[in-house]
Formats: sequence, structure tokens, C-alpha cells
Amino acid sequence: MSRPLILASTSSIRAQLLRQAAVEFTVEPARVDEEMMREALLAEDAPPRDIADTLAEMKARKVSEKHPDALVLGCDQVLDHKGTLLAKPATPEEATTQLRSLRNDRHMLLSAAVICEAGKPIWRHVGQVRLRMRDASDGFIDGYVARNWQSIQHAVGAYKLEEEGVRLFTRIEGDYFNVLGLPLLELLAYLTLRGDLEQ
Repeated sequence: MSRPLILASTSSIRAQLLRQAAVEFTVEPARVDEEMMREALLAEDAPPRDIADTLAEMKARKVSEKHPDALVLGCDQVLDHKGTLLAKPATPEEATTQLRSLRNDRHMLLSAAVICEAGKPIWRHVGQVRLRMRDASDGFIDGYVARNWQSIQHAVGAYKLEEEGVRLFTRIEGDYFNVLGLPLLELLAYLTLRGDLEQ
């Protein structure tokens, strides 16, 4: 990297994706009130895409203001189910309710990434993935949540496709990296075009 890259996120999977792509970076989570901002945007009837994009920018901008000479990557992911946004479940019971509401139906994941430099956004992308969940039984969903709660409590929609959660689905349309919460191919293309990554 010709410019330092800072990941303004606590997400271990995003960090893992960047490491596996041989991208040098450091981590500095953004201290922002995501819940308050999400609620304010919902109150203004902001579409899910704009909510993801705004939250990603807010995180990148916050850290970028402290590190003006670095590129700061902020990310956010939202789940849109028939116009309703689902967040990370607070309890196993909430996870179970979310999964039951999603089964035998389609929903969309929107993964936003924004790069800020000197406190201003210079690149953004929102990746979209459509998923269809199978008609899983109550027993399977209950067991899935019980077996995986420690992991899925950090996941929008209460599942992780890279783990046992893949068994919940019948169809996925879109880039797998967006499911994991980072539009990685678009990010790498931008950094390469800039000259921050080797051509």
C-alpha cells in the first residue's frame, strides 16, 4: 500500500478477507452510535441502500478525521426483508424470531463500503445480494440458534453463510463477498487503479 489503509471496523471477517487478499492495513474501530443513526434514517424513510451507505461513511469519516494521511475504510451491512430492516439479534429468542420470519422467502443483503481521505469520502460502493431461505423446520431453526448463538449474535439476520448457516438457503444471487459484508472485488479494483496495490 502506498498510503496506509485503516479498517474502521471490529468485524473479524472483513479483516480476514483483507488479510487473505494480501492487503496491508491496521484496524481502528469507529466509535459511533449506529443504532441512533439507523433509527434517525428510518424515521426519515431512508431506503435500506442509503442507510447502509450513510453508516459506512459515518464510520470512515470519524476515523479519517484523526488520520488525514491515511485511507480509511468504513463498512456497514443491512438486511432488507420486504422493506423491513433486520439488525443483529440481541437475544437467542430474537434470532429465532428473525430466522422464522425469513424462512421460505427472499431477502436482500446490502453491503456498503466507503473510503475517506482527510475526512472526506473519495470512493463508495454498495453491493447487493438476493437470498432465498428454505422452509426450515422450527426444530432445525431452534437447534441452529442454540448451536451457533455465540457466532450469529454478531450477524445481521442471525446467520452466517460461511458456517452452518449455509444449510438455511436454497438460492443466492450475487457476490459471495457481499454476503460476508465487504464488496471486496470492487475495493481491490479501486485500490489497484489508484496505484495503492500492484497493477
